[in-house]
Amino acid sequence: MNSQVLADILPRETLHWKLQMLKSGSAVSNSCLHAVKAQTLILSSCYLVKKVKDYVMCFQNVRFEDGIDLETIIKGASFYRRGKYQDYVSDYMLPTPTEFKKVAEDNKWISAFTSPVMLSTLEDGKIVRGIAGIPSEGPVLLVGYHMLLGFELVPLIANIFWKRNILVRGIAHPMLFMKKGNIQEMFLDVSQYDLYRIMGAVTVSASNLFKLLSSKSHVLLYPGGVREASHWKGEEYKLMWPEQSEFVRMATRFGAKIIPFGAVGEEDISEIPYLKDQIEKLTNAAVNLRTDAIGEVANQDLHFPGILPKFPGRFYYYFGKSIETEGLK
Repeated sequence: MNSQVLADILPRETLHWKLQMLKSGSAVSNSCLHAVKAQTLILSSCYLVKKVKDYVMCFQNVRFEDGIDLETIIKGASFYRRGKYQDYVSDYMLPTPTEFKKVAEDNKWISAFTSPVMLSTLEDGKIVRGIAGIPSEGPVLLVGYHMLLGFELVPLIANIFWKRNILVRGIAHPMLFMKKGNIQEMFLDVSQYDLYRIMGAVTVSASNLFKLLSSKSHVLLYPGGVREASHWKGEEYKLMWPEQSEFVRMATRFGAKIIPFGAVGEEDISEIPYLKDQIEKLTNAAVNLRTDAIGEVANQDLHFPGILPKFPGRFYYYFGKSIETEGLK
């Protein structure tokens, strides 16, 4: 609530007294800030974000605006946890129906624009429309191709959650879990990244994959990673996977079912402009992965490609037949 509104509803003397109390209280608080060592969550209006050096959740008028859920904010900021540091597997809390509905509402334009069609393969090899071919019981590892900027993620995860009551845990780039620095500001508002964490994303690591599979989760893995999702012009639908497998041994250890899948459509309804300066700036700020790898997947040039829509189109998903690893060495 701004001062002009307060001036309209409060007597001048009362308003003056309240402002003096606020000034006095701020002075006391500011004098003690240097002694605070605990991690602190700051709720702030967006225009103040750049003035705060530590992690800031950006929500306008947090106390008064409808639709703001403090519990969701705390979850997104990783403040619900058992220990000093966040464990994205054991500390994870499933999204509430309200949280998922809000995420779906905020991103419904993607499904409306792309009208996704999903096909899956049953155990007998029959291809059916829908996602009946995805096993209900985990551990399940969905391994697929990453379309431009990963826009296929929203319809994929939303449909599996709504229609099968299965939450798919995505293996994500560490960039989505950075709480400081300017790299996030180059992509989206800071609060947008909390949605990925609320929906179960974990930072890419062998230990996180181990924990997810051991807990019989449904896991989403893109071997092509950020290189595939931010590919260059002329690389439409080019598979950029590492030359050596990175997940098969782990999957067989837990007898996980591997579901290969692909998605097409985005490259047909958009085109990519080339922004050299932005690419160099983002690459210098990002965390490099697979430093010992070779081939295209080792190219860690990171950029946020602009998308120029051509015309409305559809996304098509195809989930292949489950590959059983139970009992394999």
